[in-house]
Amino acid sequence: MSRDTLSRAAPVTPGRPAPRRRPRRRATRTEARNARAAACFVLPFLAVFGLCFLAPIGYALHQSLYTTERTGPLGLGGREHEAFAGLANYAHALSDGRFLAGFGRVLLFGAVQIPLMLVLATALALLLESAGARGVTFFRTAFFLPYGVPGVIASILWGFLYVPGISPLVKIAGALGWDVDFLSRGSVLWAIANIVVWQFTGYNMLVLIAQLKAVPGELYEAARIDGANAWQVARHIKLPLIRPALVLTTVFSIIGTLQLFAEPMVLRPLASSIDSGFTPNLHAYSEAFVGNNQHVAAAEAVLLALVACGLSFGFLRLVGGRAKDRG
Repeated sequence: MSRDTLSRAAPVTPGRPAPRRRPRRRATRTEARNARAAACFVLPFLAVFGLCFLAPIGYALHQSLYTTERTGPLGLGGREHEAFAGLANYAHALSDGRFLAGFGRVLLFGAVQIPLMLVLATALALLLESAGARGVTFFRTAFFLPYGVPGVIASILWGFLYVPGISPLVKIAGALGWDVDFLSRGSVLWAIANIVVWQFTGYNMLVLIAQLKAVPGELYEAARIDGANAWQVARHIKLPLIRPALVLTTVFSIIGTLQLFAEPMVLRPLASSIDSGFTPNLHAYSEAFVGNNQHVAAAEAVLLALVACGLSFGFLRLVGGRAKDRG
């Protein structure tokens, strides 16, 4: 044996057998068949995901980097072609005061509406899961029922309750001496928030109830044996254990708030205070289908998606950092 071979050989401890290398286990036919079956189940999802999610995002990114150039006097010629514009559409969107004001409006909307909705959903979930609650099935269905109403229909229904002259709420307020205008410039945002809270509180309540169902009943029993009352059980056991569901519903609510569109779009003919830049989504829609400027609308849609991702991941990181500090 040469010196190089001896130098590469693994040292052997005296009185101890040399370690043996385990032979690599070859995949059996059953494992290969299972892998192919799993791929058959996953591939349809990946195809639909790519077609309905990745492809539209890629197309929006492509559209946001181009602009339409028209020929002829004042651009009124019969020919038009797309030209590369770089980040000009993004600069145009960020310099639009109405688009930026829409972002500020939905952020204020979310800062008030999201905590209110989640507090109501949490209170309803804890109430329906308490031992003394009666008629749980009926109330659970009743609270969830508004979520089954499409947003457009819900906005139309509430629009009848907001319009002066036909609204019973306005008539009752007038009889009490209150001058109420739900669709005024200072009130219309909160009128829309009322619609969203009415519609989505029940959905978030069911998510929280599903999390409460996963809590072992032995924890509640042990707490009662230790003398804890219903409030102490809810505060020290139920609320900490439904924290993942609260985080999930908060992220969904942040994304949904930035996508606010149906409610202001339906109420727009009824309220002069709602213009085309009331929300970022409504502004992008107006740019695309009213102003015939699809490229700027695509840039605004990409910016809206980036802000939604940034706020969502920022919230998740904030919550994760606090959890680590507690641990």
